[in-house]
Amino acid sequence: MCGTASLSHRLGGLYCLYCLYETQPFKPTFKVYLSLGEIKKLRTLMVDAKTNDIKVVPSLVKRMLDRNILLFGAVDLMADSVTETVNQLQQLQDARVKHAYEKLFHSTPIDRYVHMDLGMEVDLGKLQKMSSEYAVAKNVAIAEASNILDVTDIKHLSEDKELIGDVVKKIADDWNDQKETFYKQTGCREDEMYEQELLQQLLKDNDDDEDNEKEGSQD
Repeated sequence: MCGTASLSHRLGGLYCLYCLYETQPFKPTFKVYLSLGEIKKLRTLMVDAKTNDIKVVPSLVKRMLDRNILLFGAVDLMADSVTETVNQLQQLQDARVKHAYEKLFHSTPIDRYVHMDLGMEVDLGKLQKMSSEYAVAKNVAIAEASNILDVTDIKHLSEDKELIGDVVKKIADDWNDQKETFYKQTGCREDEMYEQELLQQLLKDNDDDEDNEKEGSQD
């Protein structure tokens, strides 16, 4: 009915669809689903039928509409269009997330936190070094104290545990993963990268101009 076949085939498909609806044994009856693309093709079929003076088609479509036979939707259920539909829905979702990002984060202090490097904020390298040194010093102190005292109650403190520096590193890594996901959904990093590339290009052009001026003065 909605394909690219000949007019007679499309008319036959429309009539068969109507007959299937009328003769179905189900109560309540199943409606005929049409996507937005199929609706446009049905409209084209009506135009072609009118051009060829086939007057029954507009009457049949009007009857289907009056009886509420058709169910309209935005998703094309044809197998070859599933991937395209999923991509369109993903693009729509990403566009909405990006719009929400621009509304929420533009020119606000929150924007700084979205782009910040958590590892640099807490000086992760220094924190890992300090936590490692503390663990070594703690074990040495407990070992020395065990020579003159009963350290049973505090011996568990020297047992191998995850260092605070390693815990913070895992948190920072998880933060970076979430940032990357956020960047992909919103595309906000593209603007930041473009600005950085533009700045680098301006600096390069400036350096080239200075070099050319020096060469000109030497000549």
